[in-house]
Amino acid sequence: MQQHTTSYGPPHSDRPPERHRLVRKLQSITDLTAEERQALLDLPMTVRSYARGEDIVREGDTPSECCLVLEGFACRYKLLPDGRRQIMAFHTPGDMPDLQSLHIGVMDHSVAAMMPTQAAFIPHTSMRDLTHAYPGLLHAFWRDTLIDAAIFREWLIGVGRRDGHERIAHLICEMLLRFRGVDLAPNDTFKMPVTQADIGDALGLSHVHVNRVLQDLRRDGLITWTNSVVSILDWEKLQKRALFDATYLHQVHEAAA
Repeated sequence: MQQHTTSYGPPHSDRPPERHRLVRKLQSITDLTAEERQALLDLPMTVRSYARGEDIVREGDTPSECCLVLEGFACRYKLLPDGRRQIMAFHTPGDMPDLQSLHIGVMDHSVAAMMPTQAAFIPHTSMRDLTHAYPGLLHAFWRDTLIDAAIFREWLIGVGRRDGHERIAHLICEMLLRFRGVDLAPNDTFKMPVTQADIGDALGLSHVHVNRVLQDLRRDGLITWTNSVVSILDWEKLQKRALFDATYLHQVHEAAA
């Protein structure tokens, strides 16, 4: 059940800071003009709150709005008929997990909150007006969609070819850079509220295997992971353990350390 809904009033420059996540996310992958940044901030949004485990968008929905994660953490997933779940992506603030709904009418998967999460909904008509008025933003969203596809490819390689240590270390490396991209990884520390079962559903590993790998990464001094807070202790060694190459994230502006 949605807990509350808030609609922003007429456009103005004094926006809540979480609305800047979309601007920061796009700026990490492309250049934006001052006018484009302001146009993003002025988008009409209806904000809704979700509890952990609650669906934000469901498979079979026919959305008339795009969803933007403002605060919290979400996942993109699909259920098999017998209830088995495959998590296909994690989404940080600044992500638009259903941007494809602008062009694909029916959702073929679901998006759920993985912690108390605020999501903003932007009418498709407003998104189309925005990209018509600002062609540079059309290219920015297209680039974001292509990077989303690149992340899917990298996850597929992980499930198909990487061993358990490489899969989990690679995921942690990826999430650090994505949280850095929206200024949410101070001192290489970020909040990732997922269970070991969630990691298993994302990476095709058993709960026991996930537990063993995390213990190894802690013992080797690469990370700490306590109460959903992940800290990277040795970035170079973690990348080496993961065989990590950040090219697929296409972050054209260096993420803040």
